[in-house]
Amino acid sequence: MDLHFVRRGTGRPLLLVHGIGGSWRSWNTIIDGLAAERDVIAVDLPGHGETPQLAGLNSIGTFADALTAFLTQHDLLGIDAVGSSMGARLVLELARRGGVLGAVVSLDPGGFWQGWQIPVFYHSVAVSVKLVKALQPVMPALAGSAVGRTVLLPQFSARPWAVDSQLARDEMYSFAHSPAFDELLDQLAHGQVQRPAPEGSIPGPLVIGWGRQDRVCLPSQSKLALAKFPDARLYWFEHCGHFPQWDQPAEATRLILAVTSRQPFTDESIARAKPEEAAPALPKAAVVGAALALLAGGSWLLASRQKRGR
Repeated sequence: MDLHFVRRGTGRPLLLVHGIGGSWRSWNTIIDGLAAERDVIAVDLPGHGETPQLAGLNSIGTFADALTAFLTQHDLLGIDAVGSSMGARLVLELARRGGVLGAVVSLDPGGFWQGWQIPVFYHSVAVSVKLVKALQPVMPALAGSAVGRTVLLPQFSARPWAVDSQLARDEMYSFAHSPAFDELLDQLAHGQVQRPAPEGSIPGPLVIGWGRQDRVCLPSQSKLALAKFPDARLYWFEHCGHFPQWDQPAEATRLILAVTSRQPFTDESIARAKPEEAAPALPKAAVVGAALALLAGGSWLLASRQKRGR
């Protein structure tokens, strides 16, 4: 199958692969900065954005096959690639397979949780998505306010109130309308574990970036990721949650361009100055009040929908 995509810029081709429930718009914070130096191709994965769902199983393996077919169809084998969350695991899997990608940047990859982390990941995200679906009638207003974003996005961002309001609206809409979401979430949590890539098997540059405050893929999971991908270099984003392109967009852009330029760089040169720290916190009473109202409203909407469905 073909994948919907947008293409911007000129230069060395660069593939952007979003995470579960997202779309190509998940990269809106950095796509223009990358397109200033690269020919950027941002895809909608199957069952996301404007790409239809796969006819069969939705999993890391089938999505990797679909991406490989897309790159083959468009004569893009060997392209440099950046992935986020589930997309970060996808680009790692394609790097492991060999012959598909060039330089790879994997931002907070999913799939390296173990033990108690698995049910925590699965149930916390499942509950969050149910709430997002229930709140769709009021989601534009919620995502458009700093207090609303603080309540909606703390699992995904270290600075949720500072997330771009239009990006938040787009993500919340995409999360709620992806027909592949539930199956993919189950596959990520309970499906096939990521196979390792032996040391020396990945010839191109490979960097795994991780947010210090990631509450979806905990920073401790980076140890297993490096154990399975010993050719990778680890880069830490300070004051950053699950999406570096949201919390530290300029730094994420510098890292991606540095890796795909294949020139030596230091972590200090990517971070440059002191990373942007959290903006002044919103009043606690406002956040707590909004959270309670949000949960109450979401619970009421869920109960109403279930009652109507009977």
